[in-house]
This record gives sequence, C-alpha cells and structure tokens, in this order.
Amino acid sequence: MVIKNLFFLVVMFPFLLMGQKTFIPDDAFEQALINLDLDIVFDDSVNTSAIDTVQSLYITNEGISDLTGIEDFIALRDLFCYDNQLQSLDLSNNANLFEVNCNNNQLISLSVKNGNHTGLWYFMAMNNPNLQCVEVDNVAYANYTWLIDNTAVFSSNCGTTLVNDFDS
Repeated sequence: MVIKNLFFLVVMFPFLLMGQKTFIPDDAFEQALINLDLDIVFDDSVNTSAIDTVQSLYITNEGISDLTGIEDFIALRDLFCYDNQLQSLDLSNNANLFEVNCNNNQLISLSVKNGNHTGLWYFMAMNNPNLQCVEVDNVAYANYTWLIDNTAVFSSNCGTTLVNDFDS
C-alpha cells in the first residue's frame, strides 16, 4: 500500500506543480500579460495563480478584442481597458472592482452584475456606439453614479428582450 501511494505521488507530483491554467484566447491580451510579467509562454493560457491576486490591470490601446480570462482576476480592483476593440466584456466574476474604464471600444455586450454595485465607485463605458444595454445589479445606483453613452441603458437583465427597469 505504501509503495502504491509513493508511486502515485511520484507520478502525479509534476502535474500538481503545474497548477490551474486560465484560457486566454486573444493573442494581444496574452501579449499584454507577458509584457506585465504575468505570463512567460505564449500558449493561449496563463497560470491562474499568476493572476488571481492582481489588483490593477492597465491594458489600454493594446489591440485587444477579447478579455476571456478576466473572470479569474478575482482580486481585481482597477481595470482600465479603454482604446481597444472589445465587443464583449463580462465582469460578473470580478466582485472586488472599484474602478473600470472601458471607453472607446466596440462593446455590444457588457455586464458588471457582480453583487458589488456600491463598491464600484468609478465606471465609464463611453464611446461604445453599438452598446445598448449594460447589465447591472442596481439600475438606480448605476444611473446616478456611472457614465455610459446616451444610446445605452442600465438594466438588471440585458437578455434578448431589453427590459428597461429604470426604477430598480
């Protein structure tokens, strides 16, 4: 029995050291992470342990079109991703956000419905001409505090049928 357990540990130990990976399909996003010393190998992934404690991410004007992987930046407080080509941004797993600036993108879909609406003090999503709806936890708070284009609305549900719940 001891030999079996020892064999298992010897065989599995290298895999345990590798750790969990986060998928980063956008080459420009991964290159930005490499430039920030958060990644070292250009392989469509990053070690989750390298990003899950990052509190500030400044990735402006990097040619990024997809921020898939941002969901594993669970300690993220400050995200500045303006002047890219983002079409979709899902920050629903980033409950520690304090500042977000995603101006000047091509956003069509944006969710900041993360259970921390009063913790997000600074939010700007201007100059995203195709953005019609921003999904949030509290519409009244977002309307009063955050900035979006006048062609977009805040809603608690930006599904296929737009629900304008301005009084929520």
